[in-house]
Amino acid sequence: MADLLQIGGITEAMRTRLSDAFNIHRRDAFDADAITHIVTNGHDGVPADLMASLPNLKVISVYGVGYDAVDANAAASRGVVVTHTPDVLNQEVATTAVLLLLSCYRELVRDDAFVRAGHWESNGNAPLTRSADEQKVGILGLGRIGQAIARKLGPWNPEISYHTRSKKDVPYKYFDNLIAMAHHVDVLICITPGGSSTDKLVNEEVIEALGPRGTLINVSRGSVVDEPALIAALQGGMLGWAGLDVFRDEPRVPQALRDLSNVVLLPHAGSATVETRAAMGNLTVDNLLQHLNDGTVLTPVPECKDL
Repeated sequence: MADLLQIGGITEAMRTRLSDAFNIHRRDAFDADAITHIVTNGHDGVPADLMASLPNLKVISVYGVGYDAVDANAAASRGVVVTHTPDVLNQEVATTAVLLLLSCYRELVRDDAFVRAGHWESNGNAPLTRSADEQKVGILGLGRIGQAIARKLGPWNPEISYHTRSKKDVPYKYFDNLIAMAHHVDVLICITPGGSSTDKLVNEEVIEALGPRGTLINVSRGSVVDEPALIAALQGGMLGWAGLDVFRDEPRVPQALRDLSNVVLLPHAGSATVETRAAMGNLTVDNLLQHLNDGTVLTPVPECKDL
């Protein structure tokens, strides 16, 4: 029997599917030599020292599309295959991005609080909000989820721009400079991968280029945005609104963000529906079971696709 080390992210449904094939051990009680397969999530990942301590490791199956907390290059150099769960969460994360955009534009959180506090009755109508129609939307990272976001925004007739490392064959305006795109658009949606190459990619200059009427939406990784610069811009009026599903040190969210009325906050819930999480869990398990059966996997990360 192979052994499975739980780092994080395994659900009871996943455990049930795996129980007949694996002896499941927790991290605080395991034989390093016996560990061949790991299931984890994109946030916890696998620490480098732990990976190095497992001489017979074969597969790291990540429950999530993001895997920046796993050193995939180091794993690949050892012949360890890293898998993730792409595609099955594209639509749900895209829906969350649109939800945050609309919530910012129509001041959903503010107006909900207005009604609950009885201000509608005592003070009259709430202040007017902004129309989300025909806005200039910039997408940072036009991968599968970014393109799903662009499609879902279609009914609001936006002008879509995007910034990636290279131009794509899509009917949207390409910017090779992120700051230039931020100057051009009304709202910037971040859906680029995390990791060192994108750390604080959305910096003070990008944020201030959006301007006092601009909106920032982040459904990628908290590390992509310079969080202190974002807070300062929101507090000082250099940026108008922000809709955030991810944070640099989650689940710890800075009090300064929680205190702001021009921010909509979600608990990293981009893919958090019953249906999508079940699909993610099934794919996480299927990668492990297929490897146990024939030595192959369904969805390796790009760094491991040739293993």
